[in-house]
Parts: sequence; structure tokens; C-alpha cells
Amino acid sequence: MAEFQSKVSTWTGSPVQGARASVSTLRTDLGFVRSRLRVFMLLQLVLGLLVWALIADTPYHLYPAYGWVMFVAVFFWLVTIVLFTLYLFHLHMKLYKVPWSLVLMIFKVVAAVLYVTTFIACSAAVDLTSLKGMQPYNQRAVASFFACLVMVAYGVSAFFRVGSSACHSSPWG
Repeated sequence: MAEFQSKVSTWTGSPVQGARASVSTLRTDLGFVRSRLRVFMLLQLVLGLLVWALIADTPYHLYPAYGWVMFVAVFFWLVTIVLFTLYLFHLHMKLYKVPWSLVLMIFKVVAAVLYVTTFIACSAAVDLTSLKGMQPYNQRAVASFFACLVMVAYGVSAFFRVGSSACHSSPWG
């Protein structure tokens, strides 16, 4: 019995001590705030919002091409918001096993490729689904223009991402 008591620890600590040690505050990452990555992400968020807001204001549900445009625009807009938040508050460092440079590069390349299909679908469907000079025609034409700009923004951002990964320079590109 004495052998058992020597192996067992009956020490208890205060739960308040452990709670104070594990609480951390969210702080913005100043390196990210000053980076090109932040500028590109903000540009992608604003232009992507314009694409899906312009299409959503028209009766897009009648045409399958615009369903694809809405899916791509809203999906990548939401994922970009999540990534922006992760990088802004330095939360990606908590998931240290994830190769974030690779994840970001693949995300941007896939987004650029899918925005190419979105731009083509949106542009091709404008004349077929609206009368020239009418409000839906103008909104869809402008949405197609912004889809092209978002495609370029993701493509250029992916190019800079590849360049910064190849040169091993700043992690923010």
C-alpha cells in the first residue's frame, strides 16, 4: 500500500491559474497589414463583392450560367474573407503544420482558373439573357467586367506568391 501512495500525486491546482495562462488576445499582424497580400486580398474582396452583388440583383436563377457565376463569386469571396481574417489576426500560426504558402498559392491559382470560366460564362450569357440598354443587361455586362478584373487580381496575386516562394523573400509576398 505504501508503494501505491508514493506513485500517486494528490496535488491540486487552482483552475484560475490555468485559465489565465491559456487566454490570449487577438492582435493584428503588422507585417500583414503592410503587405502586398493584404492589398490583393482587399481588391479581390471588393471586386468579388461587386460581381456577385450585380448578378444577384438580376433574375439570374433563370439562367444556369449565372448560377455558376454566383457560386464561384460567393465561394471565393467567403474563402478570401476567412483567409484574410486568419492572416490579419495571425491565427494561421496556430495551425503551424499547414504549409500556408502552398495553400495560398494553390487557392489563388484555382480561383484564377475558375474566374476565367466565370468571366467566359458571364460574358457569353449577357447578350442571350438581356436586351441591350436595359438594367439587367448593363448589370450583367459590368459584372462580367469585374469578373475579368477579379480573375486578373487572383492571377497576379498567384504570380507574386510563386515569385516570393521561389525567392524565399518575405512570407507576405
